[in-house]
Amino acid sequence: SDVKPDGTKMDGVGRSGDDINEYNLSAAYDVSTASYNQNFSVSAQEANPRGVEFKPDGTKMYVVGTSGDDINEYNLSTAWDVSTASYSQNFSVSGQETNPYAVRFKPDGTKMFVTGTTGDDINEYNLSTAWDVSTASYVQNFATGDSTQNAIAFSDDGTKMYTSGSTLDYIKEW
Repeated sequence: SDVKPDGTKMDGVGRSGDDINEYNLSAAYDVSTASYNQNFSVSAQEANPRGVEFKPDGTKMYVVGTSGDDINEYNLSTAWDVSTASYSQNFSVSGQETNPYAVRFKPDGTKMFVTGTTGDDINEYNLSTAWDVSTASYVQNFATGDSTQNAIAFSDDGTKMYTSGSTLDYIKEW
């Protein structure tokens, strides 16, 4: 899932509905105040969505899943409103990960990181045009020691990376 930077919206992946579910938070960053708002189906591009990421300004959404083994890019005509999303393009990561679960971007959109349950690594890509997945190129990977990676996150300044997987069942800080 992903959270709007001001903490007032939260978006999560609906695996059984093949959609992105949007919630409003009446108190910023307090999930106990969440109320369902709406959803957006991604089933035409991904039958098994696992992760979602947004451009910091909310005008782009990226969905990763295990059916297409790719990153699907959507444009949002109204920032942070998933009902205004329209499919743009995709980028296959199947050469590095055949069960992708999570995608994260460098805040300026020039790097993309993908992890999943097939590899025990984080895959790094450069984007020659920021936020445009069609310009992605594979750079390298980083082994985490957990054979079923589920998630990846970074500190705001990019100096720390956090990974989690279901084999070791804990969060690692790098």
